[in-house]
Amino acid sequence: MIIEIDFNSDEALYLQLRNQIILGIATSRFREGDGLPSVRQLAEDIGINMHTVNKAYTVLKQEGFVRVDRRKGAVIAIDRERADTLEELKKELRIILAKGSCRNISKQEVYALIDEIYEDYGGVN
Repeated sequence: MIIEIDFNSDEALYLQLRNQIILGIATSRFREGDGLPSVRQLAEDIGINMHTVNKAYTVLKQEGFVRVDRRKGAVIAIDRERADTLEELKKELRIILAKGSCRNISKQEVYALIDEIYEDYGGVN
């Protein structure tokens, strides 16, 4: 598992780890049912505290990207309620689009960005 952590970033390490796993799911590096390394193993591999990895896994579980199996540990579980996900995206997009509007970014520029980002995920429609 390739996880890139920027120790000089202002972003919390657990959030960087969470985001890397979500990006891995979106780009199909991680698929439904794939097991993640144990908290101890991943902490050792990356060189961070076990509590940091545990916090990232906990957040991923709360967000519905991971489930915890007693035998397998943390497992990718992306079968979330679609409506909940759309509502969450809508809330986040409202703020992002408001920021863009304040900077005079056009709808066409936003659409171009969305198309560009979606291509990174294999052209999901």
